[in-house]
Amino acid sequence: MDKVAAENREEFAPLEELGPELFSQIYTLPESISRLKKLKKVWLYGSKLKRIPPEIGEMEALEYFDPYTSYDLHWFPYEITRCRNFKESRVSIRALYGNYKNRMGFPRLTHNPVRYSGDTVKCSICGKEMTYDQTNQLWISLRVGTDVLPLLVNSCSKECESKLPKPSDGYIPFAHKGGADLKQPPDEGELFEQVMKEEENNLEDTKEEFTCNQEPVKSKGNQFLKLIRKIRER
Repeated sequence: MDKVAAENREEFAPLEELGPELFSQIYTLPESISRLKKLKKVWLYGSKLKRIPPEIGEMEALEYFDPYTSYDLHWFPYEITRCRNFKESRVSIRALYGNYKNRMGFPRLTHNPVRYSGDTVKCSICGKEMTYDQTNQLWISLRVGTDVLPLLVNSCSKECESKLPKPSDGYIPFAHKGGADLKQPPDEGELFEQVMKEEENNLEDTKEEFTCNQEPVKSKGNQFLKLIRKIRER
């Protein structure tokens, strides 16, 4: 990180710098990523990363972040939303908590906080430093760059929590603590089944109407195609 910062690089691919053996031993990025003020693109394809530190929010020039096929990376820190130049990401969607493909469950944060290095953490919203006993951790799903990402929020107060943006459409509509009993929207497969069942019911209604009136009824195929198109667009 010191070398990248000293050279004011705009792109960084640690696999090329370290080689596959050392790269595979990295499970989190260091807090010193905050020094990479000029870095625009980060390539982490195939990493073994499990988490990204909140200091990513201090990477002022970050535009593109690629941890594709990093299957152990299930969430991101809320602080990534501070990267105002962030435009594009490439992540493995199915590995994310709450993703629309399979709705992977969110771990329960009650009495089980996520800890970074050190004994204190900063509020994700106002930056106030606090102990882990003082923070209220929450999950929230927001669009960041190209994708909707599950973000971990460290909040110091209800006032800060009230400043959180509205979650993305199609995801849990509020910040939450996670847990197995948390109800999520239907995943892609469940939504498809709902649409198919709806169409089947529509066809049954059409048959009944045709039988009663003895006249052909206009096909509802176009409506079905529109519903399928909506699913694919999601």
